[in-house]
Amino acid sequence: MASTSSSDVAILALGVILAALYLFRDQLFAASKPKVAPIVASKSANGSGNPRDFIAKMKDGKKRLVIFYGSQTGTAEEYAIRLAKEAKSKFGLASLVCDPEEYDFENLDQLPEDCAAFFVMATYGEGEPTDNAVQLMQNLQDDSFEFSNGERKLDGLKYVVFGLGNKTYEHYNSIGRAVDDQLTKMGATRIGERGEGDDDKSMEEDYLEWKDGMWEAFATAMGVEEGQGGDTADFAVSELESHPAEKVYLGEYSARALTKTKGIHDAKNPFPAPISHARELFEDTKDRNCVHIELNTEGSGITYQHGDHVGVWPSNPDVEVNRLLCALGLTGKKDTVIGIESLDPALAKVPFPVPTTYGTVLRHYIDISAVAGRQILGTLSKFAPSPEAEAFMKNLNTNKEEYHRVIAGGCLKLGEVLQLAAGNDIRAVPNSENTTAWPIPFDIIVSAIPRLQPRYYSISSSPKLHPNSIHVTVVVLKYQSIPSEHVKEKWVYGVGSNFLLNLKNAANGETVPLISDAGEERVAMPSYEIEGPRGAYKLDTVYKAPIHVRRSTFRLPTNPKSPVIMIGPGTGVAPFRGFVQERVALARRSIEKNGADALADWGRISLFYGCRRSTEDFLYKDEWSKYAEELHGKFSMHCAFSREKYKPDGSKIYVQDLIWDDREHIADAILNGKGYVYICGEAKNMSKQVEDVLARILGEAKGGSGDVEGQAEVKLLKERSRLMLDVWS
Repeated sequence: MASTSSSDVAILALGVILAALYLFRDQLFAASKPKVAPIVASKSANGSGNPRDFIAKMKDGKKRLVIFYGSQTGTAEEYAIRLAKEAKSKFGLASLVCDPEEYDFENLDQLPEDCAAFFVMATYGEGEPTDNAVQLMQNLQDDSFEFSNGERKLDGLKYVVFGLGNKTYEHYNSIGRAVDDQLTKMGATRIGERGEGDDDKSMEEDYLEWKDGMWEAFATAMGVEEGQGGDTADFAVSELESHPAEKVYLGEYSARALTKTKGIHDAKNPFPAPISHARELFEDTKDRNCVHIELNTEGSGITYQHGDHVGVWPSNPDVEVNRLLCALGLTGKKDTVIGIESLDPALAKVPFPVPTTYGTVLRHYIDISAVAGRQILGTLSKFAPSPEAEAFMKNLNTNKEEYHRVIAGGCLKLGEVLQLAAGNDIRAVPNSENTTAWPIPFDIIVSAIPRLQPRYYSISSSPKLHPNSIHVTVVVLKYQSIPSEHVKEKWVYGVGSNFLLNLKNAANGETVPLISDAGEERVAMPSYEIEGPRGAYKLDTVYKAPIHVRRSTFRLPTNPKSPVIMIGPGTGVAPFRGFVQERVALARRSIEKNGADALADWGRISLFYGCRRSTEDFLYKDEWSKYAEELHGKFSMHCAFSREKYKPDGSKIYVQDLIWDDREHIADAILNGKGYVYICGEAKNMSKQVEDVLARILGEAKGGSGDVEGQAEVKLLKERSRLMLDVWS
């Protein structure tokens, strides 16, 4: 027999191994074969591969629209949701509504051709993006930022922009405009005109005027026809026959509040702060009130800095809650427990905790005290109790001028509009006998009326002097409406300030007589359920207010050597009381450490304040001289009493007049001393006029004019955060 070579053996062994592998291939590789592929498929199918990938979520949900919102107070988010709802009802198109800080924008260039992006962007502060839109704006404006294509190109992207702003501010709608400009530069195509809402006049009307033309352009650009959608409910409301009483929300804002468990107190979980002190600041309260309230934060974990804002969560007044309960035919069911479920959670989230009750929703969770919007009146006309009421509502919905004259001018809330349309007397105390019931499904009310938001006030104290107490200074809003043939002149009350006035009176055991000492009839102010849900806002004789703190950049310079100029007429003085207290606390420590001359090189602090009369509404007038003593001549106050002291020609003196009188010191403090300027108060007139005077002072000091050199200097001060504003319309 011939011998076998080693090479033959190797070849034979290799053949046997290959044959075995072939014969048993299924058993050997079956387990490992599918391991990778299904996981990848699963990720791409449900978008879970990257929770920040909005493109994947759109594909998964078969959504053709993505709507980003930049919102600080919730208004822009509300308009984003409205646009999504209208796209669905008009064209049957589904939308992904996105908080931009939760998503990445590198793949914006991957948006399919049959899709579009909406940007609903509010402008905050001095032309700044809202907190949740900071990263989005950085990406759009940073020339080094690239999309997934490795370029800064968005060719083929179709987009829509609606900006929210206030024309009383210098940088009106600057963020919406910046988004539009940047997208255009990168090759994207805007659909329709850019929308701009003005909160100083009527954001709602600006939106309504813009959207119809936008939707027409949208239909053309997207190749869709109106009528492909339909009216569908956002929520399903059900009455719950049995539910544990302790698990029903009666005005609590969070599960932690309901279960009384400890946790961080913020906008989602306000702290019920005991009122340690409250008093009236005006000496003559016949026509006006201004309240000072001190809120005890000890043990809450809440901290604050001078210049921050405190958010106070009010409830709606009793009369408006009862009015709408009657108009909806729910008077006898106000305590009925209800569950609310979103029929499209991606589009419409239940805006408050559930289960709850009909009465609780109207009192604590939705803003029934706001002026009724024009758009909702057309929807509600379908449920009118009579042909006359239906015609009345439709006319208000379609006739812009009539709406402004009757509803906006008359400051009519939804309950009042329903009464008026049905022929009821809106001046009578509402009850089920004098108020016609409308068969409006409650889900429509939840969808149409925005969430009741906190009211923000500048904190008027310093944590250096009051570490466990937040002080607020609030003028109580009360004014008369414009009469029409449908509604006579009536009193209108601000929700938040009158809520605090009620708390002040209750904390002090005060009642407001309807007849004054002089025999004059007083205006009856609205009452509130101030004891809160389950009595949570009252302990023995101590009342509480639900609050949280919102951070601000409105701060003193860290170096006390820098001159400071503060302009704050009326309650605009509130943060400056905190500023001065901050300096007083620092002065005490400095003198204690370094002796009486410790403040010698400090910059001067000047406060320009204005009110009507020194004997009527001079806020904290007994405190300022004490602060001046502690600051050893480094604090000066300039007061304009507009109805007490007049110019030679008889005209009134305002803070801007005092600023001009002190122009030499102001110019020196700003230009040579590198000083800081702060303005707080009303934006439309005072703030603008103060800026104009500052521009004139600085322009002339530099040998030029206020319009050119002065305005350039003011702009530079703002850019360097040496001119800061905390103003409101």
